Amino acid sequence: MHALSSIPRLPEAASTPVGAEVYRGLTAFPKRLSPWLFYDQRGSELFEAITALPEYYLTRTERAIFAEYGDEILATASGDGKVAVIELGAGTAAKTGLLLAAAVRRQGRVSYYPIDISVSALEAGRTRIGEEMPQVVVRPIVADYTTELDEIPTPGGRRLVLYIGSSIGNFEPTEAAALLRRLRSQLAPGDLLLLRVDHIKDRNTLLPAYNDAAGVTAEFNRNILTRIRRELGAGFRPRLFMHRACWNEHESRIEMHLESLIQQEVSIPALDLTVTFRRGETIHTENSYKFTPERVDELLTRSGFAVERAWTDAKNWFGVYLAEAVAG
Repeated sequence: MHALSSIPRLPEAASTPVGAEVYRGLTAFPKRLSPWLFYDQRGSELFEAITALPEYYLTRTERAIFAEYGDEILATASGDGKVAVIELGAGTAAKTGLLLAAAVRRQGRVSYYPIDISVSALEAGRTRIGEEMPQVVVRPIVADYTTELDEIPTPGGRRLVLYIGSSIGNFEPTEAAALLRRLRSQLAPGDLLLLRVDHIKDRNTLLPAYNDAAGVTAEFNRNILTRIRRELGAGFRPRLFMHRACWNEHESRIEMHLESLIQQEVSIPALDLTVTFRRGETIHTENSYKFTPERVDELLTRSGFAVERAWTDAKNWFGVYLAEAVAG
C-alpha cells in the first residue's frame, strides 16, 4: 500500500502537450523532438520565409504543378458533379488558391474547410480567400488533424481532401499509413484524397533545400529551443547548438538535427529536469521522407485508397496523386 506513494510524480507542466513532448523526447535515447514544436508564431513566420528561398524547390514546384494541371485535377475529381474541398494542415492556404480557383471555374460556388492548429493562420487564409474569391465559402476548423479530428466535415456530395505540401513525409512510414487509414475510415467510398509527395532526387538538390546559404532553416530549427526556453523556462542557449541536415539514403529521408557544440547541462525547471549533452550529441528534430511512385501506390493501397491519376513536373521532382476511397 505504501509503495505507491514512493512513485515519483511528474510536474504538472509535463501533462501539457509541449511539456509532455519535451519530457519524452529529451529523456529518450537518442534525443528527439517532434517537428510540430517548430510552429509557434515565430516558427511559422520562418517557415513562410523558407518557402521563398531559392534553394527550397518544394513550394514553387508544387505551385507550378497546380498552375498547369489545376483544372485537370478538379475535372477528374468532380466528374459530372461538384466537390467540397477539405484541407489537412491548411495553414494560410497560400498554395491552395490555385486549386480553389480551378474549382470555382468548374462549379461556381465552393465549400472549403481548412483544418489547422493555428487560429491566426486560418484567419489570414479566410480573409485573403474571401477578398480574392468570394465564390468560396470558407469554414475553418481549428484542430490537430493527426490527433483531434474525429470527423471529416460532411457537407453533402463528394468530398475532396487535400493533403498537400508533402507533410506526409514528416511521419514514420507506419505512422503515415495509420494516419491515412484513420482518414479513410471517415470517408465514404468514392470520396477522394489529393496527396502530394516529394520524389527521391539527387542529394545536391535535396540538401541545400534544408540547409540554405542564408541560414533561415538553421534559425527555424533552433527556434524550437527558443520556444522551450520561453514556455518551460529551459536554460537552452540556442547558439550552442548547430543546425545539421543530412541525407539518410537507407531510409530515403532528409534528417534535421541540432548538434551540441559543447558538453553542457540544460535545466528545464517546469519539468524538474536537467538534460546533459555530450559534445556532438544531437536532438533529432525532423524527418522528411522522399518517395518513389511505387512506394506511394503501396502506401495508398494499404490505407484503403486506389490511385486514379497522378501528375508531376517536368523533372519528376514531385508527384500529386489523386486517390479514391474504396469500399471494404
